[in-house]
Amino acid sequence: MPRGDKSAYTDKQKRQAEHIEEGYEHGGVSDREAERRAWATVNAMTHGGKKSGSGRGRQENHEPARRGGHKGGHSESSATRSKAAKKGWATRRRHEH
Repeated sequence: MPRGDKSAYTDKQKRQAEHIEEGYEHGGVSDREAERRAWATVNAMTHGGKKSGSGRGRQENHEPARRGGHKGGHSESSATRSKAAKKGWATRRRHEH
């Protein structure tokens, strides 16, 4: 099976990936990157493509889908915080006298 072949995935997994991809595209992510992230999220949630056979399934973990829409990192850069701290220090010095 070549890389990128989605035949091992269930219809539900394909729908999930499509929905997640649309969300990423709505957030401004490129089409290719949105598709990559969507399938990575589906893999993290459902542990990859499903194989037939009784007792071979694993419980789904929905945590990756919950945090996927949130931007990561800090709200401001360290340079911005440093500039604000210096400004506050100068203001306090000025008001001291």
